[in-house]
Amino acid sequence: MFNLESAAIQARLDAAPEYLGIETRLLDGDLVSFLVQMRDARSERDVADYAECAAARYALIRGYGFARHVRTNVVEEAGLWRADAVYTISPALPQGLSTIDAEVKVANCTETGIPTV
Repeated sequence: MFNLESAAIQARLDAAPEYLGIETRLLDGDLVSFLVQMRDARSERDVADYAECAAARYALIRGYGFARHVRTNVVEEAGLWRADAVYTISPALPQGLSTIDAEVKVANCTETGIPTV
């Protein structure tokens, strides 16, 4: 028996994500906002990963080796996913649980095909 709902879910899982761009906003000193957009995300995690890859590359571009996640807000409307994520960037490993080694993360993003800044 063919189930249209199951077929739609499987088609969404099989679709390759389309990364639509990154906008970077320096908020204050080492606090940075990343606005990302994509289509065919499988979940909020895909969009958050895209923002994290952007944060890692941005840290390297600015001469820093680390980032720390502050918050991420994700919304989906008519198939377009958007995230507004905020990170701090720093030259040394910051305190906190959500820290990112920028070089390691950018390498992982490259391997998995997620674009960066």
